[in-house]
Amino acid sequence: MTDKKNKLGKGYTQVYTGNGKGKTTAALGVAFRAAGSGMKTYIGQFMKGQKYSELEAARMIPDYIVIEQYGKDTFVHVQDPPDPEHVEMAKIGYEKIKAALFSGDYNIVVADEIITSHYFKLITTQEILNLVKQKPDGVELIMTGRYAPDEIIEAVDLVSEMKEVKHYYQIDVPAREGIEN
Repeated sequence: MTDKKNKLGKGYTQVYTGNGKGKTTAALGVAFRAAGSGMKTYIGQFMKGQKYSELEAARMIPDYIVIEQYGKDTFVHVQDPPDPEHVEMAKIGYEKIKAALFSGDYNIVVADEIITSHYFKLITTQEILNLVKQKPDGVELIMTGRYAPDEIIEAVDLVSEMKEVKHYYQIDVPAREGIEN
């Protein structure tokens, strides 16, 4: 594998948040751009177990992008307390993200929907902050999801907020394969 320090130097921590479309897509874009530079990306998808086209795309370039999912194939609803099965899946995902960060195998680690998992009380603020604080140099950490809390926004290096201005979901257009899923 390419020497991470030569490719990324320090490596930074990014958050893509907001109520608009494009958080996961932005993270995937970085992964595919990195693949074009010979870098490897690990993507862990919290709260997702459904079929998405990015899973098939990543299978086409397995030497560069690995995607794993830590969720059921159904929609997760906010519950207080949260469903223990969802909590367990999130904990497994958190441990896999940590392992990927420290493995030395990846230039980029994406924790997709980890911020939303926090909102759903599946992951704690402290767990996310631990990832940020302990991230080794030479690895870029990207976290996505709605409702990023101020403590996490303050702790990271880059925050992009996706803002929904208009969306065709509002007129009942379903998710389309290759575009939204």
